[in-house]
Amino acid sequence: MNLNTALRAVLGIALLTAMDAVIKAQMQQHPFLLALFMRFAMGGLCAFVVLVVLRPAFPTRASLIGNSVRVPVVILTAGSFFYSISVLPLAEALTLSFLAPVFVALLGTLVLKERLDGRILQALGFGLAGMLVMVWPRLQGGVSGAELGVAAALFSAISYAFNLILLRKIAVKEHPAIIVLFQNAGPALCLAWPAWYVFQPMSGGDLATYLSAGALGVAGHLSLTSAFARAPASRLAPIEYTALVWASLLGWFVFGEAPLWTTYAGAVLIVAGAFAVSRR
Repeated sequence: MNLNTALRAVLGIALLTAMDAVIKAQMQQHPFLLALFMRFAMGGLCAFVVLVVLRPAFPTRASLIGNSVRVPVVILTAGSFFYSISVLPLAEALTLSFLAPVFVALLGTLVLKERLDGRILQALGFGLAGMLVMVWPRLQGGVSGAELGVAAALFSAISYAFNLILLRKIAVKEHPAIIVLFQNAGPALCLAWPAWYVFQPMSGGDLATYLSAGALGVAGHLSLTSAFARAPASRLAPIEYTALVWASLLGWFVFGEAPLWTTYAGAVLIVAGAFAVSRR
């Protein structure tokens, strides 16, 4: 893996983490459903612009079905994750999402009938230990909403893992721009009706902020897709954990969040579990 590929992956992770921070800030001003809808609506707009510029081939019938099936999973994944960052520090919510590779391996065993071996059991053990270390102080401290935030982050990690399982079937055959358009425009269409009931007038600044979130999300996904097209996933996987660095910095400077030391101790164990899964 060359430096250019690694930098593409680092940039993609940084852009997506910045998008999370933007949406977290907007959820402090607007209802959750409205913020979630606007994130996807603006992301869909940016993805459409990219589609017009790149002009990929029209998707096949199998691609249309595969991408459409992923839409409700994307809504559940993003919805639960954004709820978690609305009640938990950004770094803690992102650290819990690091359990996703462990769940991918477990779901691969259950759904794809892949062989269950010692690496998966080892990863589950590390991941469970890391999760308990990280969330125990907050659960014991009775932090308002912390329990639901932790549950939402864990659900998001499982849902994201299932999303990756579905993505495996179409990613090798479909243009990334098509995939990114579906995973933005599809949820926006589904969320438009419920978002209407909580709609609030927005300023030009709000619209610009949501547009920036959409642009960050699309650019981040395209940057990561470009990196994964140039290097094996196992080589790039460790770079995904740089999200904790960006989340810690953004949480500190933007929201005044100071993660507990257990967040980083738990992250070490969770990342160790993820490495156990990816070890050849």
